[in-house]
Amino acid sequence: METSKTVADNCINLEILFVGRSNVGKSSLLRELFGAKVRVGRRPGVTLRPRHAQASDLLITDMPGFGFMSGVKDRKQDIVKDQTIRYIEDNAERIKIGVLVIDGPAFPQIVDRWDSRDQIPVDIEMFDFMREVGIDTIVAANKMDKVKEDEYDPLLDGITGRFGLEPPWQNWKHLIAPISAKKGDFKALKGLLRDRLHEMKRDDLFKYV
Repeated sequence: METSKTVADNCINLEILFVGRSNVGKSSLLRELFGAKVRVGRRPGVTLRPRHAQASDLLITDMPGFGFMSGVKDRKQDIVKDQTIRYIEDNAERIKIGVLVIDGPAFPQIVDRWDSRDQIPVDIEMFDFMREVGIDTIVAANKMDKVKEDEYDPLLDGITGRFGLEPPWQNWKHLIAPISAKKGDFKALKGLLRDRLHEMKRDDLFKYV
């Protein structure tokens, strides 16, 4: 799949959007999942503007990571978040699928830390926002290779509950995809993406997923 700095809007009928906190593995996931040549780095906040990969009339977009970005001033971080919201609003009609990538093992602690300050975690806000504008949103819980077998289901139940979805998480397998970019385990996410494409009668795009 080729990446492009400019997007020919008249050639795009379907967009899949990847969003998430900085350094949760979005860019690595996108590269491994679609073969897109996106920039990947260990430093949080490497992606500061949307990066695109196009195949046929399908556009894959890697959005800047929200939250902490090393070496990036607070004001710039606010601008990046505002631009992300604006991009989603402006392109909501063609963004058929949104993938919110989270750090699975760290997610409950992150949410609870925000809750303790009486603040809504930005991950939760983004999940609710994308659903409100009509985007079919999948939560990709990354880094699940770090989770012990006996802690796997309880962790996913905790993640599900924090999104306002009643556990057990198995009831939400159409929304929650446990994955490991490091181990190349994307089976759950691939399955959900293909299910969506099939529902859209776009099985022709399976070769790109």
